[in-house]
Amino acid sequence: MSKLYELIKELCPEGVAYKSIGEIFDRKRGYTPSKSNKEYWENGTIPWFIMEDIRENGRILSDAIQKVNIKGVKRGKLFKPDSIIVSISATVGEHALITIPFLTNERFTVLRLNKKYDKKYNIMFIYYCCFALDEWCKKNTTMSSFASVDMICFKNFQIPLPPLAVQEEIVRILDNFTELITKLTTELTARKKQYEYYRNQLLDFDKLRIENGEWRTLGEIGKFTRGGRLQKKDFTETGVGCIHYGQIYTYYGTYTDKTKTFISEEFAKKAKKAKYGDLVIATTSANNEDVCKAVAWLGPEEIAVSRDACFYTHNMHPKYVAYFFQTEQFKKQKRPLITGTKVKRVNVDNLAKIKLPVPTLAEQQRIVDILDRFNTLCNDISNGLPAEIKMRQQQYEYYRDKLLTFKKLKMDNDDNFQRSIK
Repeated sequence: MSKLYELIKELCPEGVAYKSIGEIFDRKRGYTPSKSNKEYWENGTIPWFIMEDIRENGRILSDAIQKVNIKGVKRGKLFKPDSIIVSISATVGEHALITIPFLTNERFTVLRLNKKYDKKYNIMFIYYCCFALDEWCKKNTTMSSFASVDMICFKNFQIPLPPLAVQEEIVRILDNFTELITKLTTELTARKKQYEYYRNQLLDFDKLRIENGEWRTLGEIGKFTRGGRLQKKDFTETGVGCIHYGQIYTYYGTYTDKTKTFISEEFAKKAKKAKYGDLVIATTSANNEDVCKAVAWLGPEEIAVSRDACFYTHNMHPKYVAYFFQTEQFKKQKRPLITGTKVKRVNVDNLAKIKLPVPTLAEQQRIVDILDRFNTLCNDISNGLPAEIKMRQQQYEYYRDKLLTFKKLKMDNDDNFQRSIK
């Protein structure tokens, strides 16, 4: 970064000017073409960006999940490429750079550099500065039926205006960080697919024809126990460990020996409790994917299990059973058993009908050892690729904050200002 320091020393040693959003951007609110008018959406070719685009495809976008027809465009005008969209209501504190002509919904405001400043700012420099704007938005919201950003203060948010050469060097440095993180993330995605492939293969004895292995129902080789009355209001700071059904698909991985939450010893006396080796299963969820997700309990003490979950007691390797619940073979058997529309459920009587391969304990251990190594590489935040990505992400965020923080120029004469932006 010595080149950057040299540029700053040469071009803006006394600091840089700061400009408000209201001064440097033309601002417009997004909108949604009428959903009831199918003519607006049939054979759509114009990208219409919503929050899901950022969630699924990142923050620099050149295509949208949904598209609208030209008939749905107000006055036939699109937002111009190289604009920034910033979420200002509902889920606030997200932004993206859009590189094509587009529309976006009303939860976003669109920032486009005006003619006075479009030659003074590098759009990628603005993009990186908007991460600080995201954090500001989260802290400056008004609440009614949902959160919305204080737009009067929003337009006064300050963005530094260093010389273009400085902006470009900062962009180069931050682009290198993001490129490395992208490469690591792509590698992790490939490893996860490899992991899923081997997990499915290792637990399909019909394909591998492993000796001393047979398919049996869960009900034949174990016992299901429904969880008891346990709500979030019953949680305490310390006490007896407990697992609430929603935590199984939002917090836990394949196995755990520590609980996120606790209940009092008095409450635990009446609770349904799982012991070491039991599989704790969410029998209720809002979607088909999460229902029947499971975590193996490997802690030494008994733990309470909530209603809308159950625990499975058996004599197999706990991790082996937990890994099986993640396979496509399990999911194929689960799908026909799901009931409900808004709330998805699988009752324990139907769950007991699902078949799994049961090899010897030695073979179970061999399979677990292989899958544990993949699991660590793909999911363990303290080891493998996830740890590397986390470290690089933290490093990137640290340098991004440092590089985008400038001494503010004292505007005592026009010469200082002109020197700061040349």
